[in-house]
Amino acid sequence: MKRRPLSIAAVVTIPLIAAGCTTSEAFNGISAPMAGFTTVAARAESVTGKKTVWVQSSEEARTVSERVKSLVQKTIGPDTAVQVALLNNKGLQAAYAEIGLSAADMWQESMLVNPTISVGMIGVDPVRTIEGAVVSNILALATHKRRVAVADARFRQAQLRAAEETLRLAADTRRAWINAVSAWESVSYLNKAQAAADAASELAQKLGETGAFTKTGQAREHVFYAEITGQAAEARLAARTAKEELTRLMGLWGPDVDYSVPNMLPALPKGAKAKRAIEAEALKNRVDLEIAKLELEALAKSYSLTEATRYVSDLELLSGVEVEREESEEGGTETSVSPTLELEFVIPIFDTGKARMRKAELAYMQAANRIAEKAVNIRSEARSAYDSYRSTYDIARHYRNNVVPLRTKIEAESVLTYNGMITNTFELLADTRAKISSIMLSLNAKRNFWLADVNLGTAIHGGGASSSGGGDAPAAVEAGAESH
Repeated sequence: MKRRPLSIAAVVTIPLIAAGCTTSEAFNGISAPMAGFTTVAARAESVTGKKTVWVQSSEEARTVSERVKSLVQKTIGPDTAVQVALLNNKGLQAAYAEIGLSAADMWQESMLVNPTISVGMIGVDPVRTIEGAVVSNILALATHKRRVAVADARFRQAQLRAAEETLRLAADTRRAWINAVSAWESVSYLNKAQAAADAASELAQKLGETGAFTKTGQAREHVFYAEITGQAAEARLAARTAKEELTRLMGLWGPDVDYSVPNMLPALPKGAKAKRAIEAEALKNRVDLEIAKLELEALAKSYSLTEATRYVSDLELLSGVEVEREESEEGGTETSVSPTLELEFVIPIFDTGKARMRKAELAYMQAANRIAEKAVNIRSEARSAYDSYRSTYDIARHYRNNVVPLRTKIEAESVLTYNGMITNTFELLADTRAKISSIMLSLNAKRNFWLADVNLGTAIHGGGASSSGGGDAPAAVEAGAESH
């Protein structure tokens, strides 16, 4: 008789278990190891043109490592740097794990709440009365679809956040490459300027020894050479620091850090991009705006869920049997089986759920206002990014087409007139210093344009801004521009 209540309880439990298994099978795709990552990879590749991976085994890690080693065994360009970062950056791999965590949450929500089986005994004699019960949470069953819908919205948010992190890493890597190459280009030119300044300093000393050059003129050339030497040292430090930043973003260490970058940024394009509908394009493609929309969707679904549970915070149904055995007057025993049904819930006398409803309403309105603010900001960011892109292009082209050629022509004419004994040494050296300053400004303008180009892409597709983004010249370049 002791085994019978358990058997009856098991029979009551079977439909719940079957329902749970069916639900689990329906969401089997969510439980897959790569659940949701296909969407992230496709979104990232459509913007960056590069592939990304989610490493989940030692074999995959070895394959990625071999691929990375093959890419960094030469001078790397911006596209190669981005590809290495997307394959090898461990922080990005950690961000991808959030997809799996969100998928697991959705998988968990798709399952029914496990029933609780209870077995008890009444009376001093343990064989006299036995109770068996199955407790199932009715509220969880009633709100199951809504909870799954909320989890689905959160899962899609996790996918977009992972895509946003991928775009951010790609943009930061491209900026770091631009900064590193620009810094080494400055080093290359400052080395040439240092050699010219050294020659001018020696010439001034020799002319001073003959009495053809004043002590003030000699000191001016000596200090110019000293300043150029200091600027070149600062530029080399800035170049090494910029390359280390690029190395960190690519996740390289050990012998892999021996890669090299070009000593010159690409030339300016023939023409600037025309963006007539930049605001609409940004509103259509920005990942962070899609994340905000999903947040609003999740809160809306949560609001419905809050409304469903407003008055009843917990509702449980207890079902089972009670088996009772009694001794009869004739000396035998009588057994009776009594089915039981018990409903337990909280009576909303004090807490009617209005406070929770109000919190849900305010959270929804807060998210709605934030998404409206984000849409306004995205429009402004897109306009500002394109304005910066177009302006830096015009400035860089102006230095390339006008300023530097004129300085070069002035220097060439000064050399001719100096050889013809028309121009004195003072004017020739002054023209050389002016040319050095103009070229440094030209290099900085070209760097700012390529950084603005990256920032334009992030303004349209998302990926965030970086503190390393354009506008500020390296210290060595600023010093050269101000002093000479």
